[in-house]
Amino acid sequence: MAIIEPVIRPPSEANSFLLQVTLGCSEDNCSFCGAYKNKPFRIKDLKEVTEDIHRFAGRYRDTRRVFLMDGDVLVLSNSKLLPILRELQQAFPGLSRISSYANGCNITRKSDHDLAELREHQLSLIYMGLESGSQAILDRCGKTSRVEEMVDAVQRAARAGIKSSVIVLLGLGGKSHSAEHVTKTVEALNRMQPRYLSFLSLMIIPGTALAKEARRGDFKELDSVDLLQEAYDIIQGLDLKKTIFRSDHASNHLALEGVFPKDKTSLLNNLQAAIKGEIVLRPEIFRAL
Repeated sequence: MAIIEPVIRPPSEANSFLLQVTLGCSEDNCSFCGAYKNKPFRIKDLKEVTEDIHRFAGRYRDTRRVFLMDGDVLVLSNSKLLPILRELQQAFPGLSRISSYANGCNITRKSDHDLAELREHQLSLIYMGLESGSQAILDRCGKTSRVEEMVDAVQRAARAGIKSSVIVLLGLGGKSHSAEHVTKTVEALNRMQPRYLSFLSLMIIPGTALAKEARRGDFKELDSVDLLQEAYDIIQGLDLKKTIFRSDHASNHLALEGVFPKDKTSLLNNLQAAIKGEIVLRPEIFRAL
C-alpha cells in the first residue's frame, strides 16, 4: 500500500486496516507535537485511496476495523468522506467499525446531519486530544481547537452515536501551571463524559517549540512523582458515569486501566502507592521507546 511514513495511530488500532486518506495534520501548530513536522498536510486523491482499499481487500476481505489516517481526516467535507466510507463498506462485508483522529474544531464545523451521516456509514469512534482543559495552557501551546469546541464536539458526536476516546497529556502545564491543568481538565472531562479516556505523559521532543522553551528555562518539566500526582488529582476529581480508562502508553510511568465509576478507588489506591514508592515504576528507557 502507498502509505507515507511516519504512521501515527492509537495503540487500540494495532490490528486495524490503516487507511491513509490525508497526510499530516490540518492544524499542525501544537508546540509539544513533532509527529508531522516534516509532513505537510494534504488530502490524498480519491483514486489513490480507493486503490489502497481494493488492494487490501484482495488479501484481507474479512477485515472488521479500519482506522483513517493521518492526523485529522475529519477536516474533509462529507461529500469527500462518504464515498470513501461507502467503498470500505462494499470492500469489507464484515466491517464493524471505522475510526479516526479528530480535531474538535472540525467536528463542530459539521452539522448534526453530517455527523449522523458519518455514523450511518460506520464511522463510530473518534480519538480527540483534549490535552488540557485549561484554555490558557492550550493557547500557550498553540493548539487550534478550543476547550469549548472540544467539549461540544464530544457531546454532539455522542448524540449522533459516535463514541469519543479523549486523550489528556499529563505535565502539559509544567510546574508553574500544574494546578490549573488539573482543575480545568477535570471540569472539561466531567462535561464531556467520554466513552473512553486515556492519559499520556508529556515527553519533550527535540526540535519542537516546547523543547526550545525548556532549553531557555521557560518551561519546567514535571518529574515522575509530579506526573503521578497530576494523574491522582485528576482522577480524584472525575465524576464519570460510564467511561473506560487506560493509562498504559509507553510514556507513562505506571500502567493503569479501569472503568469509571466502579474502579475509581482502585485507580487512586494504585497511584497513591506509586507516589509513596511502594510500586516499582517503569524505567525511563521504556518511556523513550
